[in-house]
Amino acid sequence: MAKQRKGYFGRFGGQFVSELIMPALEELEAAYAYYSQDKTFRIELKQLMQQYAGRPTLLYKAENLSKEWKARVYLKREDLLHTGSHKINNCLGQALLAKKMGKKRVIAETGAGQHGVATATAAALMKLPCKVYMGNEDLRRQALNGFRMQLLGAEVEGVGGEMGTLRDAVNEAMRDWSRTVGETHYIIGSVIGPHPFPTMVRDFQSVIGQEARQQIIKKEKSLPEAVFACVGGGSNAMGLFHAFIKDKQVRLIGAEAGGRSLNPGDHSATLSSGRPGILQGTLTYLLQDKEGIVNPVHSISAGLDYPGVGPEHAYLLEQKRAEYVNISDADALAAFQELSRSEGIIPALESSHAVAAAKRWVQSTKVKNPLIIINISGRGDKDVAEVQRLLRNS
Repeated sequence: MAKQRKGYFGRFGGQFVSELIMPALEELEAAYAYYSQDKTFRIELKQLMQQYAGRPTLLYKAENLSKEWKARVYLKREDLLHTGSHKINNCLGQALLAKKMGKKRVIAETGAGQHGVATATAAALMKLPCKVYMGNEDLRRQALNGFRMQLLGAEVEGVGGEMGTLRDAVNEAMRDWSRTVGETHYIIGSVIGPHPFPTMVRDFQSVIGQEARQQIIKKEKSLPEAVFACVGGGSNAMGLFHAFIKDKQVRLIGAEAGGRSLNPGDHSATLSSGRPGILQGTLTYLLQDKEGIVNPVHSISAGLDYPGVGPEHAYLLEQKRAEYVNISDADALAAFQELSRSEGIIPALESSHAVAAAKRWVQSTKVKNPLIIINISGRGDKDVAEVQRLLRNS
């Protein structure tokens, strides 16, 4: 791949923000460049990951699915981490960085609430006041996570009107940050936003792929044919994909939210149906109309209904190094039930998209008894009430 400009992945990325935020981004870039190479910081973060978050996570062979699918199916169990998802990897890193920078408070956006819970958790641990912005529709779907954040001491503000979702939460967090840059660090939850966030979040999440690569080689003495992860903003996917990018024989497959249909407003399949544009500080693929107005989005999963995607994913798509598929609400719901019944593991609805994508690929590939890894980015406790409602109404 061609040499990249600073802050860019090919033509994607950059810093398309107001002058109010530029000093904070420059401060953050300098701090991350320093602390990411600082031995003391790295040791402290590693200890937090191991002793508090619960790393390394298991790479579990799903024997029942393997027999049924006629494949060797491994699950990277990020759902077993403290707070129930991969989000804690990034939040511990950014909260520790904020502490080192002398920030007095942290803020966050959240969709499904897992990033909000992880941010509130890290903030409580490090004694930092915390405010989380969450779309009102997501608060309805993920009421349990909203209350969990409050239990952890965070202030939770619903935004975006009755149908507010992740995009609205990001917008409000950006507004807060622009007003309070001196004392506040914004813990962005995915590989989105202006530089250095896409790189920094990917780096904190890259432990997923590093572990998975070492674990699969130890267990199977070979690399997998393919790895799968869901993609909204795309942090769990970049965390998994990053360690395998140079392994050209490993297919990197991201599962986007195909929603109810591929009509505008019915889905969140940005890389399949979008085109390049600028959203929330970065040049990337986004869902927009002919005039450049961002489309409304939908997903059965609160964590995937975002009209953009991380700029590194856009780059991997254009480089043809990764591929991205659409998974409908119905297929994600079926995968949610299948993994629960087959393995006794209830996945997040986000992760269920990756399970559905893996099943579809296994059924279509000509590779005999293929070896695959599916990233179970989070557990499904948060989704059980919503799934119960959906099944009752179906």
